[in-house]
Amino acid sequence: MAALTYSTRIDAPADRVFAVAADIPNAAGRISGITKVELETDGPVGTGTRFRETRVMFGKEHTETLEITEFDPPRSYSVGCDSCGVLWDSRFTFTPEAGGTRVGVVMKSTPRTLMAKLMGALTAPMMRKTMDKCINGDLADLKRACEAAAV
Repeated sequence: MAALTYSTRIDAPADRVFAVAADIPNAAGRISGITKVELETDGPVGTGTRFRETRVMFGKEHTETLEITEFDPPRSYSVGCDSCGVLWDSRFTFTPEAGGTRVGVVMKSTPRTLMAKLMGALTAPMMRKTMDKCINGDLADLKRACEAAAV
């Protein structure tokens, strides 16, 4: 699957938007697609933080272990995951824009096994539609949370 790119504008300053987005322990309370988050590492969220995120996908709960691979407040962070033979990398950027913040997400997937390559070729259109719904929903929830906090 090619890189997927998403973007939204949030009427709140970049440092606040970054802080809300990077508040991984409380994500399930803000992002409707996430049902549970369990930290696997101690200390503040940053590079190396590992967590288990549970979402409902295709009508069933699905849990993945994710790791923050890059953390540059308040500009960006990246989250990686190795799942079902696919290496996933999601980069979140927070750019000041006309009194608010432009949030960008670039999600890349790299199949690493023959089965992942075959399944990816067969399911790419369905996965694209699912990922579009998931990430756009997450961004809408983040926008609501940040703009409500700004009031």
